[in-house]
Amino acid sequence: MVYQHIASTPGILGGKPCIKGTRISVELILETVADGASVADIVREFPQLSTDAVQEAIRYAINTLRSERIIDVDLAA
Repeated sequence: MVYQHIASTPGILGGKPCIKGTRISVELILETVADGASVADIVREFPQLSTDAVQEAIRYAINTLRSERIIDVDLAA
């Protein structure tokens, strides 16, 4: 899959996937969603981001999880 808005560049945030042209990581987008923010909230908080870029960051994370080995988690903890 080709991503228009996601880049991973050595030397920028340790190579973490980010929104192109920013230092806003996919990880930060997901943390913000986990804290209850909507895509619209994120675009308001980071006006340099488009709705498409935020949605693509979420899709990138979903696709990465689908293709990676899932770590066994102790749900009782």
